[in-house]
Amino acid sequence: MRLLWAALFLLQSPTAPGAPGAPGAPELVGRPELRAGLDTLYGGGFPAAAAHFAALAAEDTTDPAPVIFEAGAYIWWAAALENDGYEAGRIDSLLDLAMARARRQAAVPARDFWVGTALGYRARQRELRGHPWAAVKDARAMHDAYRRVLAADSACTDCYLGLGVYQYGLARASALARFVARLIGLGTGDVATAMRYLRRVAHDGDLAQVEGTWVLAAALVREAARDPGGKPVLEREARGYVERLAARYPGNSVFQRFLTEVPAPAPSP
Repeated sequence: MRLLWAALFLLQSPTAPGAPGAPGAPELVGRPELRAGLDTLYGGGFPAAAAHFAALAAEDTTDPAPVIFEAGAYIWWAAALENDGYEAGRIDSLLDLAMARARRQAAVPARDFWVGTALGYRARQRELRGHPWAAVKDARAMHDAYRRVLAADSACTDCYLGLGVYQYGLARASALARFVARLIGLGTGDVATAMRYLRRVAHDGDLAQVEGTWVLAAALVREAARDPGGKPVLEREARGYVERLAARYPGNSVFQRFLTEVPAPAPSP
């Protein structure tokens, strides 16, 4: 079952509910060390971002966040190289470590957030390695973790990124995969719901806003391929989102490659 983890490049937000910087929290500038690393990552400095997060992880051996985003830096680096196997073993080890750290935390919404974030990364990696059912298992666990977070903190806008990818992946899986998904209780997915969730993160997200914008653009391009009549409008919207990302982060080769692959719309007569 192809749940589009690779295509949609699932990367999550590092803002934990109830922590400084979380949507609805009093201090919106929280975790500046994570923001600095993410700005480096999105700017195309993948090696520097990986080193930055590794140093943070060494400073606090209980915090799962920098470990998760060190893995994320290598995932983006692999995408820039167009090599899905790049540092795959290191990424897997980092995610195992992050999961262990997250599960040792107290039973509060923040723990579910970090567990869900690590599961989202791992689902993507398992899908790339050709283990779709393992990816599905992680994806469902991620979905449930984020739902628990939202039940406790409805202001966690960033949670909707993972939920949107989950909805979209199920909705656009093959007919057989959707049938099996219903049998085992995964649901059916819904494109309209997925797009609503992704737009919410792209417009209103905190630290997940960049990721939400990127994932939304990827989903719009996929929808354009399915809808010849709506293709110009969908591709124009997708390009608009990525043009804004590329303007903010001109050194990111992943954004630049997207703009070369999705043609600019023809001028209106």
